Amino acid sequence: MAQVIIGVDPHKRSATIEIINAREKTVGQGRFGTDRDGYQAMLAAGRKHKDRLWAVEGCNGIGRHVAQRLVADGETVVDVPAKLSARARVFATGQGRKTDPVDARSVAVVALRTEGLRQVVTDDTTVALRLLVDRRDQLGRARTEVVSRLHHLLLELVPGGAKKDLSAQQARALLGTVRPRDVVGKTRRRLACELIGELVVIDKKIKIAKQELTDLVNSTGSRLMDLTGTGPSGAARLLGDIGDIARFTSRAHFASWNGTAPIDASSGEQNRHRLSRAGNRRINRALHIMAIVQLRRDTEERRYHRRRLAEGKTPMEALRALKRRLSDIVYRQMVADAKLVKTGPGGHAGATLQSSAADLNPEIDTSEKSLPGPATPQPRTTHAAAA
Repeated sequence: MAQVIIGVDPHKRSATIEIINAREKTVGQGRFGTDRDGYQAMLAAGRKHKDRLWAVEGCNGIGRHVAQRLVADGETVVDVPAKLSARARVFATGQGRKTDPVDARSVAVVALRTEGLRQVVTDDTTVALRLLVDRRDQLGRARTEVVSRLHHLLLELVPGGAKKDLSAQQARALLGTVRPRDVVGKTRRRLACELIGELVVIDKKIKIAKQELTDLVNSTGSRLMDLTGTGPSGAARLLGDIGDIARFTSRAHFASWNGTAPIDASSGEQNRHRLSRAGNRRINRALHIMAIVQLRRDTEERRYHRRRLAEGKTPMEALRALKRRLSDIVYRQMVADAKLVKTGPGGHAGATLQSSAADLNPEIDTSEKSLPGPATPQPRTTHAAAA
């Protein structure tokens, strides 16, 4: 452990620091701007102490710009979750009153007392993947909005409107059959033409984004796209948000983090589990999409889902069990990919992806149970043997 901990409460234009020693005694503090001069002054104040560790709150949020600049200057930085610093503040003050110096001290105290905090590293491929997949999701939402507005106009122009899955070419052909004569109809037609133009531009951007994601995922050596139901966006989301799969000690640990593992809600002699609403919801959504695609095709996971239904599970319970199974499959695939990237195809050490995941290494708790886990394959009895 470093001799001093420099707690940083970051904001957009300022950062407050509190420097404490191993006995939690304050040995320095200050408030600095985040411009070039303010940052250099903060860095100089920290470098007065030789054996130091910087603790920044929210290194994947508002604190990212400060943390990355410190790492680039050769400083050692750990990420302190806002929830932990908030708890330390309440324990220290007895109430939730917030000031920047109090917040900075809480961040430093958490770093001093807590083991296993994630060390911040320079942004790498996982960050680029996360940026690109976020952009792809934004384009998807923009396309949905444009198509919805286009449907609304076409319903007024064409009896019965247009079909649900509408492309720009189909909308243009449908609009070509409409020749309104009144000013309202002409206005609707003109607005619909503008929306079709927007739809063409968005579709072109989506195509480019998909190709960029495909190339970047392939450059990492990942084989996630080989799994049924995982395309470039899904693979990029998994790689970008998960980062280094080695930070999860087991498949159950991973399932607890992504919200597919049920939460133990037992009490007394009653033994039961309930649905987890926690975890990384983006990863949970990627697993959900993967499950829906698996159910639409003739896959082993589809047969597993049907076996669960035959056991008396409801459709939603069977789907949750399938998502838990797919979580294990993704975990195994990423572990195998990490080993291949680390050793290289010829057994030599290769490049590795550093962890810069969007979420912290979760703590292990009782919700890390493997239930409901993948069903053990049972040998099928032939008709001749049954007879």
